[in-house]
Amino acid sequence: MKTKSKVIILLIIVLLIAVVPLFALKGAEFGGSDDAGSVAISKITGTEYKPWFTPVLETAIGGELPGEIESLLFCVQTGIGVGILAFFMGRLVERTKHEKEQNNNKKTQ
Repeated sequence: MKTKSKVIILLIIVLLIAVVPLFALKGAEFGGSDDAGSVAISKITGTEYKPWFTPVLETAIGGELPGEIESLLFCVQTGIGVGILAFFMGRLVERTKHEKEQNNNKKTQ
């Protein structure tokens, strides 16, 4: 299977993973894992969940971050992670190309 075909198939799968839940789970609430964890702990213990520490940044600024800043930091974190993944994937691809070139050069000599 050619690389271009694989990429197209993977993009279609990613698109389906993103879109299918929106139609299959109409009326569902999509929340964060922190909220779901708090609710689960409250159900198990029977008491209201209280965090056992305050985040360092909230302590430093004396309150919670505004939602926009939290979103910005999350996006920056995501961008950094994607950059690191892309860097290492690029290195793997280039290493494979380099090894193939070396093998071809050895065969021709």
